[in-house]
Amino acid sequence: MCGIAGIFHLETAKPVDPARVRAMLDVMPHRGPDGSGIWTAPGVGLGHLRLSIIDLEAGAQPMLTEDESLTVVFNGEIYNFAEVRAELEAKGHVFRTHSDTEVILHGYRQWGEECVQRFNGMFAFALFDARAQALWLVRDRLGVKPLHYALLSDGSLIFGSELKSLLAHPLLRRAPDLSAVEDYMAYGYVPDDACLVAGVRKLGAGETLRLVRGRPLPQPQRYWDVSFAERSKASPQALEEELVALMRQAVRSRMVADVPLGAFLSGGVDSSSVVALMAEASSQAVKTCTIGFDVAALDETAYADRIARRFATDHRSRIVSPDDYGLIDRLAFHFDEPFADASALPTFRVCELAREQVTVALSGDGADEAFAGYRRHRFQMQGERFRSLIPASVRQPLFGTLGKYYPKADWAPRALRAKSTFLELAGEGGEAYAASVGVTPHGLRQRLFSQEMKSRLGAYRAEDRYIKAMADAPARDALDRAQYADIRIWLPGDILTKTDRMSMAVSLEAREPLLDHRLVEFAARLPVAQRIRGNSGKYIMKKAMEPFLPQDILYRQKMGFVTPISAWFRGALAGEATAIAGGSALARTDWFDTRMLAKVAADHRSGVSDHGRLLWQLLMLDKSLTRLFGA
Repeated sequence: MCGIAGIFHLETAKPVDPARVRAMLDVMPHRGPDGSGIWTAPGVGLGHLRLSIIDLEAGAQPMLTEDESLTVVFNGEIYNFAEVRAELEAKGHVFRTHSDTEVILHGYRQWGEECVQRFNGMFAFALFDARAQALWLVRDRLGVKPLHYALLSDGSLIFGSELKSLLAHPLLRRAPDLSAVEDYMAYGYVPDDACLVAGVRKLGAGETLRLVRGRPLPQPQRYWDVSFAERSKASPQALEEELVALMRQAVRSRMVADVPLGAFLSGGVDSSSVVALMAEASSQAVKTCTIGFDVAALDETAYADRIARRFATDHRSRIVSPDDYGLIDRLAFHFDEPFADASALPTFRVCELAREQVTVALSGDGADEAFAGYRRHRFQMQGERFRSLIPASVRQPLFGTLGKYYPKADWAPRALRAKSTFLELAGEGGEAYAASVGVTPHGLRQRLFSQEMKSRLGAYRAEDRYIKAMADAPARDALDRAQYADIRIWLPGDILTKTDRMSMAVSLEAREPLLDHRLVEFAARLPVAQRIRGNSGKYIMKKAMEPFLPQDILYRQKMGFVTPISAWFRGALAGEATAIAGGSALARTDWFDTRMLAKVAADHRSGVSDHGRLLWQLLMLDKSLTRLFGA
């Protein structure tokens, strides 16, 4: 796991100052504490920060072929590099190292850009082809590893693992993109096809970008997408057996490392499954760790302890206070763009704990997206069935009126929170699902934004991204479309961004075996009944893991990381809530109605309403504005 950065002149081969590449690396030392390297040639400069995982002695980068015609900088891991290497050696290629990086160079020489189809892993890399005078940027299929880029006024394209590396270049103009503010307020993160800094782009999951000197900047090309258009006809038993085989292969391939390795263990289905298969594959005790809370209702350590005992892991747990808001500024530094998923706080703490003993940790990320594990997947499927029974001419006025006048009751038991359900039933499927994945509804955003902001946004609306993704999905039904949109938007934008930034913050490599692309493709072909049955999501995964895990672990209610942000803004962060409406970087923009912001803060402090999540979202935006624009 590493950090990469570079500069490529598109028009002419202007000299590249190594000091500029160095500056782009120096702002993200956490991504590579074990070494760094810079290579320049006419019109190109590549930089690399190394967190040593495989071939500790000989795997330094930038790495060149023996004839120096190809040069690569690489962030991530190619898990099947040994198999690809053997195939290349059989074709006459001679390797000088044992690193997976060298496989990229020889793979490109043998197969050209088709080589990426042979790589199974998480990666972002930049490969310079001196003969073609071309730079090839590549990101892995699911978007585990990030890559940002921007075109500058001097005709150069700069790229880097984190936004802060681009900001270190003096020619990058710092101006906000207001559509990204709308995106962030809708979702709580800035999606991969947007950036808060105007002119900066993120290479999408499963995309490549080939830059050729003398030609204009092209559009990225997608080399992989997941399809839900087909259904497996195999028996349930055969599907369960295939799933276990795929999971076993995915876990074992991610256990290859020349440094200490372990796993996150929450005691939930996903991480417990990973640990079970790691224990099966290891002759030594698997190192596991979990974070617990000193509030019983939020604490899962008892479940993690049970799994640790069952598989005799070398287990450590640490109890932390949910009141961990002291990390706010550190989060803002590592995320760069605003990021309002408060589970980033405990994610940082569990990464911090893991890093005390290991350099690589396997996680359970991805199973909910691949196997339909979220409640919203079940609700969307049920809602679409209901919507299909009642004509829109009846459904929209009836449930729209009920939703409009039914009181908002976030504090109430789930069954009584009917306002959002009524509104979702009134709309169409894509509209309903877009609302369910959002954090600040469109109507509330319209009240928060100033007239000037609404005028500048025009007809732009963040929800349309989800609606379009679902409409264009290679899919057969409502559940397919919802999962497809999650895999394309939510997974890289929220889940994988959180894991990447928080693990890299402590120089830890996190690996996600349940996001092996073969597993994701398998899951997309499953009949709906193998994904959701009754009130149980991830049905086939739970059934397949019954020989490994106890029933109460498999079928207990999902908890997830929870933080008491509402209480913070009535206590220690009450002053921050007040400042949001007056005196903050956010208040000094013309984007929001400051009277509305003041009302949100006052109503929350008095207990009239619960705006904790919204205030957290606004606070993280404020912190990012200060960092990105000096506002």
